[in-house]
Amino acid sequence: MTQRIYLDCNSSTRIDKRVLQAIVQELEEEEGNPSSLHVQGQWCRRKLEQSRQLIARFLRVQPTDLIFTSGGTEGAYLLLYGILKRSLAGHIITSSVEHSCIYQTVREFEKQGYEATFLPTGLWGAVRPEAVKEAIRPDTRLITLMSVNNETGVKTDIEGIAEIASQANIPFVVDGVALLGKESFSIPKGVSAMFFSGHKIHAPKGVGVCFCKQFLKLAPLFVGGSQEFNRRAGTENLPGIVGLAEAIAILEKEQDAITRHLKERRDQLEQGLINRLGEVVVNGQGPRIANTTNISFLGVDGEALLINLDMAGISVSHGSACSSGALEPSRILLNMGITHAQAASAIRFSVGRTTTAQEIDKAIEIIAAMVERMRSLKRTS
Repeated sequence: MTQRIYLDCNSSTRIDKRVLQAIVQELEEEEGNPSSLHVQGQWCRRKLEQSRQLIARFLRVQPTDLIFTSGGTEGAYLLLYGILKRSLAGHIITSSVEHSCIYQTVREFEKQGYEATFLPTGLWGAVRPEAVKEAIRPDTRLITLMSVNNETGVKTDIEGIAEIASQANIPFVVDGVALLGKESFSIPKGVSAMFFSGHKIHAPKGVGVCFCKQFLKLAPLFVGGSQEFNRRAGTENLPGIVGLAEAIAILEKEQDAITRHLKERRDQLEQGLINRLGEVVVNGQGPRIANTTNISFLGVDGEALLINLDMAGISVSHGSACSSGALEPSRILLNMGITHAQAASAIRFSVGRTTTAQEIDKAIEIIAAMVERMRSLKRTS
């Protein structure tokens, strides 16, 4: 493939060479199963627990509170299903701008008798703590919200909402996928569970991890062996877990520098496009994570722009990768109250730690020229 400019890091990231090396070494050495009692099995068990301890140290949680999964979607379902299946019915609080792994799961539980409140965010782009407090009912069984919106980058006041959830004694599940690797954070006390995905932080696809407090009794998503403290049956993906742990070890050492780099490249792109083009709107008024900007190029069809940018060698997104192929504008933008025309002209840009200043300069030139040409053709048609 010819050299391309990749600005879609919220969809996935290239595996870090150090992570790849750790995985290859594990694949070459591994022949045991962590559940086996013989020497090879116990050798695998030690590597599994060393990985768990490293990730627990980074998150500042207990190793026994971690569950390894196949990624964000499984993590979301494992936690929501595990909590909600222990009640016959009740009330769920979430938002109208959640990733589909939460949004669609809550919709499924509505079909099974639960009631759900999908809190609006307005143009701010994130739920406010006071809105969560007002939505709580005597039968509220769960609050579930994202820490960072994957399309706009807007951050939720998780700490404030966690305090409310703790006071009300309601489990609070947080989607941490778009947060991990972008900025330093700590998990507030009132957060009952939080899930993450490896391929967003330069680890391989197909591995993730959940933080889930031991007191939170989960109904098993599927049954079988006693792996992961009887919370997630099945032989562990040890090479993937070792790779995830290596990716976390890199964050442990380099997160501050990574955050500075991401913000510099994001701001360079955003300001460059604003300066070059008129009728440009950045979507989401709340504080944003370091690497993400969602921009509407008014008067331009976003799908057409995405396709043309792809042909010009720039990879971007019209929204979540889980919604790719959809011809309609982003559900998240529309649910924020953004007009159909503005949402239809939106492109999400998400930079990564390998994105260079030279790539951003080149991308600005290509994007600006393309938007100007598309607007000109529309005026003359």
